[in-house]
This record gives sequence, C-alpha cells and structure tokens, in this order.
Amino acid sequence: QVQLVESGGGLVQGGGSLRLSCTASGFTFSTYVMGWFRQAPGKEREFVATISRSATGTYYADSVKGRVTISRDNVKNTVDLQMNSLKPEDTAAYYCAAGRSSIGSAYYTAEYQYHYWGQGTQVTVSS
Repeated sequence: QVQLVESGGGLVQGGGSLRLSCTASGFTFSTYVMGWFRQAPGKEREFVATISRSATGTYYADSVKGRVTISRDNVKNTVDLQMNSLKPEDTAAYYCAAGRSSIGSAYYTAEYQYHYWGQGTQVTVSS
C-alpha cells in the first residue's frame, strides 16, 4: 500500500523557520520524482518545489525561491522541505507528492505528473 505521510507543520511567527518531512512507503522511492505543493484556504493547490530521483535537479516556485530548500534521502525514503523567512502568505496545507520517472535528472512542476499524494500538513505563519 502506497503511503506518503507528511509531518513538521505547525504555527510559526513571521520570519521563522519550519522543516517539513514526508516519509514514503509502498513503492520504489528512488525511482520517483518528489514534490511539494500547497493549498491556501479558498485558493487552488500550487507547486512549491520538486527534486529529481537522483537529487541532482531541483526547482522552486518563484514565490519561495531563496527561502526554501528541498532535499531527499533515498535510503530513508524521505523528502524534506526546509522553509526559512516564512511569511503569512506561506500559510497553507502542504502536500508531498510522488511521480514516476525514468530519467534520473528530471523533475516535475505540474500536478498531473504526480501519481501519489499525501494527506497534507498545515503550516500557519502569524504576522
């Protein structure tokens, strides 16, 4: 059974940091592109960051570039999202996603490219 379980969300003051983690099981983690998306209340889900199978390629949304770092551990089957200098507009439910890929350096930014999704973890940034 495929599972993606996010953790690390919470309430933080503006300017603070959080580290989200996603633990995967039930599939061959190292053959999947991993990504993080978020959805704020009343808004559509949006792309945040992605990392290739081999971790050689990463890509970030302009809204988080320079403040967020995605990383993965193909032994522990985890993907993390380190978020710094958080802003109130970062408040959202954050979702981990996995997409099959045959190319080690490829990464994905679109929702349709991802096959598995987690249940999400809430991040709230106070002003």
